[in-house]
Amino acid sequence: MTTGDDRAEDAVSARPAVADVAPSRSWRRAFGDLGQGWRQRPLWGYLGWQDIKQRYRRSVLGPLWISISMAVVATAMGFLYGALFGEPIATFLPYVATGLLIWNFVNGCILEGSEVFIANEGLIRFLPAPLSLHVYRLVWRQTLFFLHNLVIWGILMIIFPQPLGWSLLLALPAFAVLVLNGAWIAVLAGIIATRFRDIPPIIASLTQLLFFMTPIVWSYERLKSNPLAAYIELNPVMHFVEILRQPLLGQAIVARHWIVVAVITVVGCTAALVCLRNYRSRVAYWV
Repeated sequence: MTTGDDRAEDAVSARPAVADVAPSRSWRRAFGDLGQGWRQRPLWGYLGWQDIKQRYRRSVLGPLWISISMAVVATAMGFLYGALFGEPIATFLPYVATGLLIWNFVNGCILEGSEVFIANEGLIRFLPAPLSLHVYRLVWRQTLFFLHNLVIWGILMIIFPQPLGWSLLLALPAFAVLVLNGAWIAVLAGIIATRFRDIPPIIASLTQLLFFMTPIVWSYERLKSNPLAAYIELNPVMHFVEILRQPLLGQAIVARHWIVVAVITVVGCTAALVCLRNYRSRVAYWV
């Protein structure tokens, strides 16, 4: 016969152990969010494709407009600034086009990253999914844009051959580093901007300033003898552009850019993980 004490003991043993449930602010929850989002690759991969298709829905050329618009802007800027600075088109046009290619990826991760959770308000509120899913979707979409625009680089390499060598292989780890940094920027800026809605306009203004301070439509080599060159080095985006543009154009690899990028990557990933650990559970209320 079962007594009241036996039933009480059974009820206690049936309860989940408190130690097994990680608190909302824990590294286990933070890394679990990243891991769960990564395991849902088919979902955010499909959503990323759909984002591009939806943007160019019912257009004749479809996603080809991505490359066409990139080619028109790069050609116009290449000829204009090449004439202003007296640069040879055979080298300056690939320089500008490659810089714009990389800048579009970086700029997309920064701008859309600051609104990644705000833009997905409905999904975050009503769909039990990890926050990292929206970040993976964003970075994947920007990667597809980059691959589309990479066709322009290939065409320019045929028209204006550059001295490409084995250093071209460094473009793969360089782009992987850009993807990793795009992810932590989206996490960090996305969470902060969700709490403080003034952040996205501020970031948009800063990215416009960074574009003109980054050697994209002007050559950094021209400023090396200028005292302002030391201040240009303080622009972190310049180093990210150079680690990928140098192998894509067959230029000499400068270790200084890789060192700066490595330090920024470690610091940025750490800050993003701390922010994700402390505030991931509040994003659903902030949106």
